[in-house]
Amino acid sequence: MSTAPIKTKRKKYPSDLSQTSWQKLEKELPVAQNQSKKRGLPSCDLQEIVNAILYVVKTGCSWRSLPHDFPKCQTVYGYFNPWSQEGTWEYLNSFFVKKVRLTQKRQPKASAACIDSQSVKTTSCGGRHN
Repeated sequence: MSTAPIKTKRKKYPSDLSQTSWQKLEKELPVAQNQSKKRGLPSCDLQEIVNAILYVVKTGCSWRSLPHDFPKCQTVYGYFNPWSQEGTWEYLNSFFVKKVRLTQKRQPKASAACIDSQSVKTTSCGGRHN
């Protein structure tokens, strides 16, 4: 009997990772099977978990507003929260930024940064307003 996750066919969302992107990301994720057992989470298709997390991040919806064709919101959040606390997202971001920079024949870390601020309009007269 195969233990591979069963792929369900569902509508593709704009936030979904391509198969190539998923294959690159999957290699860098913590071992999910051990984490799910340790934390009492059901074993799920990890690609669908990540796609659901990206859906929430991209759309800004609440966890409970995840479309029903993703895994249950409690399960998705059960993976997201420890990864946030353990620094997994920061690690993934810095790993892929370095990888892209090296591909572009640049230094792995930026040597300069530019911070932009936005002006906020105020009233034409200063001082206290009652």
